[in-house]
Amino acid sequence: MNDGSDVERLARTRLRSIRTTLGYSLDQLAERTNLSPSTISRVETGKRTLSLDVLVPLANALQVSLDVLFEATSDEDVVIRPVQHRSGSRTTWPLSRVDGRTMAMKVRLEPEATMPAQRVHPGYDWFLVLEGRVLLWLGERQIEVEKGEAAEFSTMTPHSMTALDEPAELIMVFDREGQRAHLHQ
Repeated sequence: MNDGSDVERLARTRLRSIRTTLGYSLDQLAERTNLSPSTISRVETGKRTLSLDVLVPLANALQVSLDVLFEATSDEDVVIRPVQHRSGSRTTWPLSRVDGRTMAMKVRLEPEATMPAQRVHPGYDWFLVLEGRVLLWLGERQIEVEKGEAAEFSTMTPHSMTALDEPAELIMVFDREGQRAHLHQ
């Protein structure tokens, strides 16, 4: 993709694809960007020049960076080689790239003698227990999540989790707001 027209075509295709994947109509995206639906349509179809005055509000409304729109990836970018990070009783392996709308992560939790501090942040979390059992605190509620079970919850509820009896492994998925909180704890 060395040709400028190929890069433009890629950006236009990605804009439309991200918009439709997120379920936004042209009118809904127009409301979020202060651009007209016809301007967005012309950008997507190639009838309007790509310029920063339309690309920046579109990228912001779709929650992607401009790099994502123009990045010409090769098949080398398909494989992710997770690097282990350890913090206290938690070990994590990122399973997706940080620049996406959602983040996937493998997590290993060690049992703790006391309840970990509960946190609140904008966003939404989901996890699937692969091995062991997890005790999830949502405010005052204590919920046991067994191997093969999943949990999902708003992170505006105070929450924390720990392994029960033995180490537990899980896959976690969280949105952009949750990603900020989890990667900066």
